[in-house]
Amino acid sequence: MNLTVYWTRFAENKIDDIYEYHELKVGVSVAFRLVNGIIDRTIGLEKNPNLGPKEKLLKNRIQEFRYLVHKNYKIIY
Repeated sequence: MNLTVYWTRFAENKIDDIYEYHELKVGVSVAFRLVNGIIDRTIGLEKNPNLGPKEKLLKNRIQEFRYLVHKNYKIIY
């Protein structure tokens, strides 16, 4: 089963915020690597949508949510 990964506008805005914050604090190179790492972490989801553990905070929802972690960022899908 293949999954199509879509980034919501909210998620795109947050990834921009993460980049801008780290660009100011530690520089362009680190910000670029961090954001690319977050994006790269989601690449495997297309072929394996059950890659991460279930998100316990959203277990009462109809839709099942899972998450992946990159450094100190949680990617919920």
